[in-house]
Amino acid sequence: MAFESLTDKLQNVFKKLRSKGRLTEEDVKTALKEVKMALLEADVNFKVVKQFTKSVQERAVGADVMNGLNPGQMVIKIVNEELVNLMGSETTELPLRPANEITVLMMAGLQGAGKTTTVAKLAGKLKSKGRKPLLVACDVYRPAAITQLQVNGEKQGVEVFSMGDKQNPVDIAKAGVEHARIHQQNVVLIDTAGRLHIDEGMMQELADIKANIEVDATILVVDAMTGQDAVNVAKTFTEKVGIDGVILTKMDGDTRGGAALSIKAVTGKPLLYVGMGEKLSDLEQFYPDRMASRILGMGDVMSLIEKAEQALDKEKAEAMGKKLKKMDFDFNDYLDSMEQMKKMGGFSSILNMIPGLGGNKLKNIDEMVDESAMERTRSIILSMTPQERANPSILNPSRKNRIARGSGVDISEVNRLVKQFEQSKKMMKQMSGLAGKGGKRGGFKLPF
Repeated sequence: MAFESLTDKLQNVFKKLRSKGRLTEEDVKTALKEVKMALLEADVNFKVVKQFTKSVQERAVGADVMNGLNPGQMVIKIVNEELVNLMGSETTELPLRPANEITVLMMAGLQGAGKTTTVAKLAGKLKSKGRKPLLVACDVYRPAAITQLQVNGEKQGVEVFSMGDKQNPVDIAKAGVEHARIHQQNVVLIDTAGRLHIDEGMMQELADIKANIEVDATILVVDAMTGQDAVNVAKTFTEKVGIDGVILTKMDGDTRGGAALSIKAVTGKPLLYVGMGEKLSDLEQFYPDRMASRILGMGDVMSLIEKAEQALDKEKAEAMGKKLKKMDFDFNDYLDSMEQMKKMGGFSSILNMIPGLGGNKLKNIDEMVDESAMERTRSIILSMTPQERANPSILNPSRKNRIARGSGVDISEVNRLVKQFEQSKKMMKQMSGLAGKGGKRGGFKLPF
């Protein structure tokens, strides 16, 4: 996950600060030297780092901080506030016109940045907000680009407008906007052609599209894995074509994250969204304050709540609550809960948003929560018949052996899962019994 190494290093710096009763100016300077090195190692732009540490130092050596009751925490607060300022202070929304008008968004970027997939991801986001998007296939050069957009558009339930790969992209874009007008679609997302590197041909094509249709926003898609190159690409596009915002992809990969901290300061353009995975749902709106909290290991509770609201099926949750009350839950319910967890990005993604569980602490928890073991559990349950899942009491040795063979695990893993399930059920019954006794003997009420 991006920023993991940076989070660890910053937490170590802050730990030293908190351990001191009072801070001297030298303490602050020493700490900021370590912060500076951590940011540079995270591939944050050098000029950005220099200005950032200067701003923090100017605020941190003030009398109100140095003479405060807890100067260590005050410095951390200042670092947090300056990180938020660095990334843009406020969340920037897409410039969408009223629903009865057409908003045109032109998507640009180099090949390999994940632009075409991101176009479909963004269309899905807009559709979930009640918009009627249309994807327009203007990448007529890359083999299979149009097919890729059509496949992803179908998965998102969004129409793709294409005129094949023999037409001029400007003509396709104009026809796409007209198609949207006729079919009452109110957001047009133009997937333009990428190149392996920036060249005059690509820039001219983007300029020609903008000259022939009214583009409300040009959005650049860049790959976080390329570090400062991503920032340089954004800077060049800003100067040559003009962009209104950036989407940073592959933030879930082995990236140091410096691009996210540098783009706004270098280009003056806001980060709009970050891609956090390969699934078409893995696109998160960029919130500077939430990202700063994640970087400092303070978690991101608001994003966690939003993920839960989007991923969790309310009807299934209510049905599960009723089943738990009656103590008649089965392996189907077990499987449902695992699927809901998977939709939220798995344990690692969830734990990363909980305050106090960033960096090294998260690594230790990851060791305890074996994601591969969860996949084996899922395979075991899927190898059961519908009757076995609904009525685990019929699982005799013969059936367990068949399930073990079907899921490719040892019989001991099947036995362990069945035993854990029975113990969970027994524990729930005991809790229900205590709840039934009420508060007279210190009993408690079940939370469902």
